[in-house]
Amino acid sequence: MKIYGIPNCNTMTKAMDWLTENNVEFEFHDYKKIGISKIRLEEWSLAVGWEELINKKGTTWRMLNPDAQKKISNKKVAFDLMIDKPSIIKRPVIEFNDTIVVGFDEEVYKQFL
Repeated sequence: MKIYGIPNCNTMTKAMDWLTENNVEFEFHDYKKIGISKIRLEEWSLAVGWEELINKKGTTWRMLNPDAQKKISNKKVAFDLMIDKPSIIKRPVIEFNDTIVVGFDEEVYKQFL
């Protein structure tokens, strides 16, 4: 299992704590330091849709001016933004076998993990 995100995020902390408490082994990918590939975004997008990957509640989104936010209207523009500003990707993204889980929801984790 691989968990993608940034370390200084409360949601990431909750998710990693839950995984640890439930003895689920995982590898952490800090996409702020390591980055994220267009190929990986494409895989996630096929599973959950590109819109689900953008964190519109976070600081990075709110820091974009309204015109820039309106321009995020298709996958290509969204991917370019996520590659340039990976902290705009909703956290965490978990890859488990062929399943992609976005965000932290204990009930969903219990079901899939």
